[in-house]
Amino acid sequence: MTNIIKNYVDRSAFGVCSYLGDKMGLSHSRVRMYFFYISFVTVGSPIIFYLFFAFWINLRNYWRNSHNVIWK
Repeated sequence: MTNIIKNYVDRSAFGVCSYLGDKMGLSHSRVRMYFFYISFVTVGSPIIFYLFFAFWINLRNYWRNSHNVIWK
């Protein structure tokens, strides 16, 4: 049951915590936990960073996929 919840969170949370965890060598759940605690301490200001980073990851994935298309 916990795997189903984790998979749902990973799909619906833009993959930001997963991406950061992979880049920093931390587990995804630890990055989520830090983000959650920092959001409470700083009254939600990391949410702006999170949304910007989600936009940046999606833009980068779009850019990579558009360059891999072979035009006929």
